[in-house]
Amino acid sequence: MRRIRLIVSYDGTNYCGWQKQPNGITIEEVLNKKISELCGEEIEVIGASRTDSGVHAYGNVAVFDTNMRMRADKFAFAINQRLPDDIRVQESDEVELDWHPRKRDCIKTYTYRILNRKIDIPTERLYAYFCYFRLDVDKMREATSYFIGTHDFASFCSQKTQATTTIRTIYSLEILQDEDMLTTVIRGDGFLYNMIRIIAGTLIKVGIGVYPPEHIKKIFASKNRLSAGQTMPARGLTLVEIEYLE
Repeated sequence: MRRIRLIVSYDGTNYCGWQKQPNGITIEEVLNKKISELCGEEIEVIGASRTDSGVHAYGNVAVFDTNMRMRADKFAFAINQRLPDDIRVQESDEVELDWHPRKRDCIKTYTYRILNRKIDIPTERLYAYFCYFRLDVDKMREATSYFIGTHDFASFCSQKTQATTTIRTIYSLEILQDEDMLTTVIRGDGFLYNMIRIIAGTLIKVGIGVYPPEHIKKIFASKNRLSAGQTMPARGLTLVEIEYLE
């Protein structure tokens, strides 16, 4: 038996997230089916990040066990021949049988994209949130400083979270601007359910002047989801990279 690791990218628009569920097709379901066909055995992949419906990825990580003797680096090409155009395996290699993508220390990097202009651009409608109100980027950047470090993010997660603790560490949070497109880049040791989308919604509140930047401290102190901004749509969110710490 061998364990193969995959780096998986996908356009999440047409999927009900990563994890298998009864109400629609998922990334995990497609991978299981196509890899099982390739290997001639029942395959169940284990994903590092169970992204929500509509969320995209450049570099999610998954593993599966197989008896197939194909060279590890060739699995990516063989699997891609069977996958739909909106899912691609970027790399494949072999890891130890006990290597688990959710049980190892890592740094996850996500982006949330905001198109800030008076009229939407159709080609961005599936990959960025459109905001008509002019955002004060300087104030948003000032607000990002309050998220850096280890905090209790109880105010910034959905009540559906199943996490045993709401303590998380954010290593960096920056806002890049390219004309009308704002890209929020966040790196942390892990994220709670809807945490990044709620942080994005809170930063937008700062950008349009509803909150001053320093109000973020009060939101943290409240430990109340209702005190933070709205949960932004999934389409603006992309899992960029998962970096494992040896």
